[in-house]
Amino acid sequence: METSLSCQSIIKAGKTTTETALQLFDLLDPVNLDFMLGRWQGSGLHTDHPMDGLLEASNWYGKEFIDPENVHPLLFLDSQGNIFKVAPNPTAMNWVLKLPILKNDFLKPLMMLTNSLLKTQTSQARLRMMEYREKVSATMIYDYLPINDSFRKVDDNTVLGIMDFKSVPQPFFFVLRRCEHPGV
Repeated sequence: METSLSCQSIIKAGKTTTETALQLFDLLDPVNLDFMLGRWQGSGLHTDHPMDGLLEASNWYGKEFIDPENVHPLLFLDSQGNIFKVAPNPTAMNWVLKLPILKNDFLKPLMMLTNSLLKTQTSQARLRMMEYREKVSATMIYDYLPINDSFRKVDDNTVLGIMDFKSVPQPFFFVLRRCEHPGV
């Protein structure tokens, strides 16, 4: 598999199989903590995971890594296009996995309202170097959820992320692109 060409085409398509995404993830180089610092805009990489489409339906923007101790794992856009931080909610995560109807566009206003009720300025995760799938790479650890997000380098401004959620055997994939203007 030609890593850079395959990776770019898969990311552009926004969809692949779990097996192909895992193969690609395993071929990519790890990243260190400093590489991840800053604000990143995200998009889902659909692999027929129960969460496919949920980020898009909830107006997810991405993640922000201030330093290893202060991470905002969930940035969303409000109806005016302003970015706000959300505290992950364990109960909401369980509902999301059980109710695929939440991914429908007609529920987007409800999901945006729910997110606005969970606004926070407090860090909700940490960043550590951890081994996952035989490589040590930067990994985001949620404070209140049994979830680790591991990252691998696609290029200097793009990473492929994999969400390892303890209660869900299938990994969830997403792409993060570094924001050139973090205040945007």
